[in-house]
Amino acid sequence: MEELTKKLRAFAKKRDWDRFHSPKNLAMALSVEVAEVVELFQWMTEEESKMLNKKMVGKLREEIGDVMIYLTKLADKFGIDVLDAAEKKLKINEKKYPAKVVRGKYKKYNEY
Repeated sequence: MEELTKKLRAFAKKRDWDRFHSPKNLAMALSVEVAEVVELFQWMTEEESKMLNKKMVGKLREEIGDVMIYLTKLADKFGIDVLDAAEKKLKINEKKYPAKVVRGKYKKYNEY
């Protein structure tokens, strides 16, 4: 992650783009890229969404890359280690959603 963060910093610096990369703009760009992931699956059935062809997997890979880039840049603005944040959030979710209570269920933690 550190290497990716460094590469993203250098990429933006070479293009003088950091001035456009405010937290607000990065959050908005991240939202747009996530919407592009969603768009790939729009109108598919559940089954179709599980069986993407190579071309669609390639498109998905690119959009996931965009999501990762903007997420990493946003985290970098606040000194957040995204892997550490995910690990900590997983621990919180383990407490909110104990397997013995929620197994096979889809409700939100406050509905149990």
